[in-house]
Amino acid sequence: MKGVVQRFRVMALLAGVMSLLLWFVELPVVYLLDAPELEAKVKWIPFVHGYVYAVYVLTAIHFTAKARFTIKRMILFILAGTLPILSFVAERRVSREYKF
Repeated sequence: MKGVVQRFRVMALLAGVMSLLLWFVELPVVYLLDAPELEAKVKWIPFVHGYVYAVYVLTAIHFTAKARFTIKRMILFILAGTLPILSFVAERRVSREYKF
């Protein structure tokens, strides 16, 4: 169980960082600024975010299945990766609950 928890914590942090980059760097540069040279520098963010989120979802499913959580709680863990701050909150709660 220790490895599953550690994988979930790492993926939750990565998903949170990528969500922050997407929401507060890439989206403002693309939609608020008229700077093609900046757009070229941040166009990697949505692609990496998509892959990181997909791995986060698989990791959250694996963690909640191992912990024998309900389907509702599994869905809440998956949805925690959609907003920038919630994945950090989920990671913190898991780290408090599963201290090794």
